[in-house]
Amino acid sequence: MSNAITKTSFKLPGQTDLYVGKVRDVYHIKDELLIMVTTDRISAFDVVLPRGIPYKGQVLNQIAAKFLDATEDILPNWKIATPDPMVTVGRLCEPFKVEMVIRGYLSGHAWREYKEGKRMICGVPMPEGMKENDKFPEPIITPTTKAAVGHDEDIPREEILKQGLVDEAEYLKLEDYTRKLYKRGTEMAAHMGLILVDTKYEFGKDGDEIYLIDEIHTPDSSRYFYLEGYERRQAAGESQKQLSKEFVREWLIANNFQGKEGQVMPEMTDLFVNQVSERYIELYESITGSKFERADISDVLTRVEQNILKFITAYYR
Repeated sequence: MSNAITKTSFKLPGQTDLYVGKVRDVYHIKDELLIMVTTDRISAFDVVLPRGIPYKGQVLNQIAAKFLDATEDILPNWKIATPDPMVTVGRLCEPFKVEMVIRGYLSGHAWREYKEGKRMICGVPMPEGMKENDKFPEPIITPTTKAAVGHDEDIPREEILKQGLVDEAEYLKLEDYTRKLYKRGTEMAAHMGLILVDTKYEFGKDGDEIYLIDEIHTPDSSRYFYLEGYERRQAAGESQKQLSKEFVREWLIANNFQGKEGQVMPEMTDLFVNQVSERYIELYESITGSKFERADISDVLTRVEQNILKFITAYYR
């Protein structure tokens, strides 16, 4: 028995496929349902760390479920049910071959490009005279390809249309949905004393209908700053206080690991694993404004499997 899930190997009724990502195990059922198990795996520098983080999967799954429910008036989403705190069941959609990244602030990848002297990203101009973490006059959309292997790559709208990855009418809809979703996420974050700096959305189709798919507004897919003190820190040229898993990357760097060849993964002690778990619970409570209810993890793998089987039995009754 273990109190963290790092691997699943369920044999589910009607199972036709299993996709294993860095964090999620996704089961296809009868080519119509997806059962997404958000595991307790944690990755940094494109490497999955050797130990799972108790409650991390529950944190990410429940944040995503909350924001999917809070945005379903903007467009329908893939979610059908959450039969377990770590599981979302949804409709199987055909994903668009691009991810829609939207940035309200000059941070992360956009800042790295800007610092190198570039003033265009994905064909979108960035104003002169900006500092790291400054707010853009208007949020900018910087799509990426959806890479099956390796890193996603920036791709301008013109190239998306030229390659026929998305047709023009649907691409304009994706841009419109992206702006509306980001606006909603920004408003909800502000209510919690946070800034939604940048995020990404994925969309898919079932028939002629466009759906929002995957996770949204989680610390794994989004960057948050604390609103209080933002202006003061910007004026003083200080780093912004972030709400993300950046602290894990910092610990790895301090222990001489950045995923490069020849580097040795530092030991993840029980103390460190518990500290990361507590930080994820803090992330949940800061983002949602709700107290985190710890699920029973005395035998978490059995619990998750039984809850999935109950759902499938009831769904196909």
